[in-house]
Amino acid sequence: MPLLFELKKVLMKHLSRVLIAAALATTSLAMAQNTQVKDSTNAEKLDEVLVKAVRVNAKSPITHSNLSKEEIAKRNLGQDIPQLLNFLPSVVTTSDAGAGIGYTGLRIRGVSSQSTNVTINGIPYSDAESLGTFWVNLGDFASSVENLQVQRGVGTSTNGSGAFGASINILTDGFSQEASGEISNSFGSFNSRKHTVKFSTGLMNDHFEIAGRLSNIESDGYIDRASTSLKSYFLQGSYVDDNTLIKAVTFGGNNVTYQSWFGFDPGTIAAIGQNPNLNENRQFNIGGIQFDNDGNRTGFYDNQVDNYRQDHYQLHWNERINGNWSTNIGLNYTYGRGYFEEYIDDYYYSNILFSGDSRFDFLGLDPINVDGETIESMDYIRRRWLDNDYYVLNASANYKANDIDLIFGTSLSHYDGDHFGEVIWAEYASELPLGSRYYEGNGRKNDFSVFSKATYKVNDRVQLYGDLQVRNVNYKTSGINSDLSLFLVDKNFTFFNPKAGLTYKFNEDNDFYVSYARANREPNRNDFESNPDIRPEELNDFELGWRHKKGNFSFNANSYLMLYNEQLVLSGEINDVGAPLRTNSGESFRLGLELEAVIPVTKQFTIQPNLALSINKNVETIRDFDGALQNLVSTDIAFSPNVVAANALVYQPVKNLQFSLLSKFVGEQFMSNTEADLSKLDSFFTNDINVTYTIEPKSVFQSITFTGLVNNIFNEKFVSNGYYFTFDDDFTNPGTISTVEGAGFYPQAGTNFLLGATLIF
Repeated sequence: MPLLFELKKVLMKHLSRVLIAAALATTSLAMAQNTQVKDSTNAEKLDEVLVKAVRVNAKSPITHSNLSKEEIAKRNLGQDIPQLLNFLPSVVTTSDAGAGIGYTGLRIRGVSSQSTNVTINGIPYSDAESLGTFWVNLGDFASSVENLQVQRGVGTSTNGSGAFGASINILTDGFSQEASGEISNSFGSFNSRKHTVKFSTGLMNDHFEIAGRLSNIESDGYIDRASTSLKSYFLQGSYVDDNTLIKAVTFGGNNVTYQSWFGFDPGTIAAIGQNPNLNENRQFNIGGIQFDNDGNRTGFYDNQVDNYRQDHYQLHWNERINGNWSTNIGLNYTYGRGYFEEYIDDYYYSNILFSGDSRFDFLGLDPINVDGETIESMDYIRRRWLDNDYYVLNASANYKANDIDLIFGTSLSHYDGDHFGEVIWAEYASELPLGSRYYEGNGRKNDFSVFSKATYKVNDRVQLYGDLQVRNVNYKTSGINSDLSLFLVDKNFTFFNPKAGLTYKFNEDNDFYVSYARANREPNRNDFESNPDIRPEELNDFELGWRHKKGNFSFNANSYLMLYNEQLVLSGEINDVGAPLRTNSGESFRLGLELEAVIPVTKQFTIQPNLALSINKNVETIRDFDGALQNLVSTDIAFSPNVVAANALVYQPVKNLQFSLLSKFVGEQFMSNTEADLSKLDSFFTNDINVTYTIEPKSVFQSITFTGLVNNIFNEKFVSNGYYFTFDDDFTNPGTISTVEGAGFYPQAGTNFLLGATLIF
């Protein structure tokens, strides 16, 4: 009852927004054009079968957006994939380094990346243990993407952990009939540069193809010392005939990224004597800071980096048995290994962070005597390692007849990850063998799921969709955690996730759809670290949509109601490696309306707007503040702006020349679930200019494309991400507890540019 009451109250309060959105929709429809275009989803290629089990088509009752290789290429100048998705509906992106290269992330419908499912060729990519997606390990991967689909909400059943805000499934390059080569280079602000070489042999003997890519991306970052060095590769061999496609794919690379994950914390920055004004000192990076024993700053440690390598090996076999049946088998092995290297400065950790990490007893050592003085803490350098193996088996079968399309599938995965730390240099402590492990633990996860999906065409107007999935997860840890505490988890979860929907074809130009989907999702490693009693989250997602397409004009409207039980919402806090922390929120909901359109004003000029309006609420929020419990009743869910909008003004005066003005608005949002004033992020409005020009020579090169991108042309000073924390002060005034609040921010770059040229031959 509290949830229903809250929904009714909020619906009445925000009804005006819905009316405004409806007016916008009516205005857009008035601009519809009459030219017919072909629906590209009608033709099914063997390559597409790799992802069919986790994708939906244009008529499905699932809210989704597609992005093609050609659309990606227009802005593919070295920035990570989240930046290339920035202008899709309900998407908010961020970058630790501020320039879109390195550690980047995105939230869709306000839901964190830990609750977004990502697959590559149907293979789960999201980290099995942390559930996060580390795009930094996919340097220049956009150059090897054939297309991708973003499903908002629960979406269809997928492989890996459940989707609570969205799923992103990526299809890598398809096989090529003709031999080709490609050289691409780009340069830009902050000494950013990308160098890419691609090749394809084309089909040899009409059956075999080998294709590959080598890339190198470098950037100094907008934030001080937030440098990034990404070296990556992609290689695939294909065998194809009329009914068979076998692909062996390997990709991966190495990232070396200077740590900037602590953002800009005015309180800490003031404590070290630095200017705490965000607007005047927004590029300051506290990572790697060093002091002498008297508290005087001496510089920064040069190698305060994340150094991680990840290699993926995939084998896919698609077989079309006859006109009705086809099968797919996918195998995957991923090997990841690397470390965070940190300079532990005794003065900084002891006197500013008030942490015990620099103490001898933390490392299991006894105090020592130096010149008659007892030494109990010191400077040292540590590396915290991750070394993991990930195995996946996917299998699916598809039966397709005139009126029915059935897919049966299963996915089985095993993750084995070692976590350990070593000291590689120490100011004292001869008792500590350098390179020895001062902590060591292991995490193992088994994930098994089966699903069946059916699309049934009742008649020329009505199409039904059903989807049933059962998923079992076992997660077990052992050993010592990085804080030197015993970390033991042994959990088993079984989830049942039904989904159903209906699409109604009103006429040739209009479809309506309605769907219901349930998702369940397990906590991640960080969740168990912060709360051993953390609970899995459950979501019931209701979607209602309208798709209109007439000629080159299209308009989509979608409303959703996402009802959560024990949603794992971002708490606003981060841990000691910058990872966001989450907490169960009891009952909560997200209610929203998403609109998007393609409006051809003339043959040369097109408008492509989208708008997302939402209400995101925790039904009841209780906090401990100044030593007393406070019931705040209903509060906004952290990191969930009520308005997210984007627009593209696209002008193509001649065939091979295109100008685009790309705009993005994100409304204000809170970084906490308590609506604390200190945790508020202001709204921001940014504009980018994108220009592409292609020359088609008659010899040597098939095409030469020049691309320019100027980001944030009006130099908006904005922040799209940050963190909020509190701690109780019971020592300043003994007997009195005062809650101290703090916040940190990740400033994004002002005006910056990237210029590139791509030669295809």
